[in-house]
Amino acid sequence: STDILSTVGYDCLIQHLNNGRKNCKEFEDFLKERASIEEKYGKDLLNLSRKKPCGQSEINTLKRALEVFKQQVDNVAQCHIQLAQTLREEARKMEEFREKQKLQRKKTEILMDAVHKQKSLQFKKTMDAKKTYEQKCRDKDEAEQAVHRSANLVNPKQQEKLFVKLATSKTAVEDSDKTYMMHISTLDKIREDWQSEHIKACEMFEAQECERINFFRNALWLHVNQLSQQCVTSDDMYEEVRKSLEACSIEKDIAFFVNHRKTGQTPPAPIMYENFYCPQKNTASQGKAPGPNLA
Repeated sequence: STDILSTVGYDCLIQHLNNGRKNCKEFEDFLKERASIEEKYGKDLLNLSRKKPCGQSEINTLKRALEVFKQQVDNVAQCHIQLAQTLREEARKMEEFREKQKLQRKKTEILMDAVHKQKSLQFKKTMDAKKTYEQKCRDKDEAEQAVHRSANLVNPKQQEKLFVKLATSKTAVEDSDKTYMMHISTLDKIREDWQSEHIKACEMFEAQECERINFFRNALWLHVNQLSQQCVTSDDMYEEVRKSLEACSIEKDIAFFVNHRKTGQTPPAPIMYENFYCPQKNTASQGKAPGPNLA
C-alpha cells in the first residue's frame, strides 16, 4: 500500500499463512479420525474372526480352507490395527511440522510488529512536529504583520514588544523547523528499515509456504500409498484363502466322511412273511444279514 501506516499487504500474508496452518491441522485431525475408524474396524474384525463360529463342524479339505480363511481374516484385522498406529504417527509428524513453522514465524512476527509500532509512533511524532512547525510559522507571520501595522505608532515601548515577539517567533520557527526535519529524517530511516525487514519477512514466509505445500503434498501422497498398500496386503491374504479353496476336493471330503463315519458294508436282510398258522423255524434270524459281516 502507498499509505505509510497501512499493513494491509502484511496482514494478507499473515492471514494466508494462518489458513495454511489451519489446513494442516484439518488434515491432522482427518488422519486421527481415520486412525480411530481403522482401529475400531480392526478390533471388530478380530472379535468376529476369533469368537464367531464359521463352519466349525466341517471336515477334511473344506475344514482346512475355513481355518485358512479365519486366520487370514485375523491377519487382515491386525493389519488394520497396525494401519491405525501408522496414521497416528503421520498425524504426530504433521503436528510437529505445524509447531515448528509456528515457532519460526513467531520470531519474524514479533520483529515485524515492533517495526510497525516504531513506524507508527515516529509518524505520529513527525506529524506533531509538522503541526508545531506550521503553527510557529503562522505565529511569526502574525508577528511580522503586527510590526508592519505598528510602524506609524509613536509609542516606542509597544514597538519594542512587537519586535521582541517577532524575534522570538522567528527563533521558535527555526527550532520547530529543525525538529520537524529531524523527525522527517528519522521517519525515513525507520521506513527504510521497515521496508528491509518487510522484504526479509516476505522471503521467509514464501520459503515457509513452499515447505508447507511440499510437506502437505508428500503427507497426502504417503497416506494414499499406505491405503493402497493395505488393499494389496489384504488381497494377498485373501489370495491364501482362494488357494486353500482350490485345494478343497469334493470327492476327497465325501470319501473322508464315508471312511470315518461308515457303519457297515452289508444292508439288512429282507423281512420274511410269517404265517400265523404255519410258523417258520428260523424266525430269530429275520431282519438280520446272514454271515459275519455285521456293523
